[in-house]
Amino acid sequence: MSRYWSPIVHELTPYVPGEQPQIEGLVKLNTNENPYPPSPAALAAIRAAADERLRLYPDPESTALRARLAETHGLDAAEVFVGNGSDEVLAFIFQGLLRHDRPLLYPDITYSFYPVYCGLYEIAHELVPLDDGLRIDVAAYEGRQAGGVILANPNAPTGIALPLRDIERLLIAHPDAPVVIDEAYVDFGGESAVPLIGRYPNLLVTQTLSKSRSLAGLRLGLAFGQAPLVDALNRIKNSFNSYPIDQLAAAGALAALGDAAHFEATRAAIIDERAALVSALTKLGFEVLPSAANFVFARHPEHDGAELAAALRARAVLVRHFRQARISDHLRITIGTPAQHQRLLEALEAILSAG
Repeated sequence: MSRYWSPIVHELTPYVPGEQPQIEGLVKLNTNENPYPPSPAALAAIRAAADERLRLYPDPESTALRARLAETHGLDAAEVFVGNGSDEVLAFIFQGLLRHDRPLLYPDITYSFYPVYCGLYEIAHELVPLDDGLRIDVAAYEGRQAGGVILANPNAPTGIALPLRDIERLLIAHPDAPVVIDEAYVDFGGESAVPLIGRYPNLLVTQTLSKSRSLAGLRLGLAFGQAPLVDALNRIKNSFNSYPIDQLAAAGALAALGDAAHFEATRAAIIDERAALVSALTKLGFEVLPSAANFVFARHPEHDGAELAAALRARAVLVRHFRQARISDHLRITIGTPAQHQRLLEALEAILSAG
């Protein structure tokens, strides 16, 4: 704390990212990183781009990348925005689209950056409780005054996905407010809302290349919506950083998007491993929520969640635990490789058998 801080800094409660410890032999299942390497084509493109052109500023409009994304999703390039990871894209959205006289609505259990941004940008907000099954209750959003709505779909940390018909209900219920659907995990079993963009001018969809494209270290986030919404993000971006996507990131992203075979193979492997892990955890007595993400959310009815997480960490297995009402007994476990799951399950068996 310092007397030189501005008043808003004193009030902030910053986001706490998952641990990135340097522990030998660690099984790291706490930050939803893809356990498989990026596309070889992406790595080759990044290496090829690391040349004398780095002395030049990158394309401020990321023209080629936005054109590829527009083609992939059946949109116009003016309906595509890119930024340094989806968290930066979300920051621009909160600042440019979600700060209104009426409150922003989002679930009481969801991605924990949302309340951080509300604090940073001084956005009035209301939490809408998940139901008893930790599902988003769409009916609870209908008939409420809102300056905006933001939902992670699939939700985090639960992994539960809403069908497209429920997203459409939200859009119809709030025609005068932006509705943001955060699809960081959609490629693992969710249903994307991008096809609704042409019919709903209040819809903005965000995605990322961090998860399903194995590019968390590259930092590239996306947003899709009708041109007036995207223009708002561009106005914020060009008042903050006119060159957000560097040359290496653009090259790697373009190549990754072009390697459909690698994407499909690694995605299928994660979906298969998710099913196998759910089955194994269930046999150990865990209750596991239905997941459409690259993680599962599970609790053991006879064991404290924080104690389980600590016992796993002592065995060099890292999972995510949230000290939050209603979910403090749950563990969020990233889907890893079969070998990583074997280590996890062996550790859990030892912990559970020890009482």
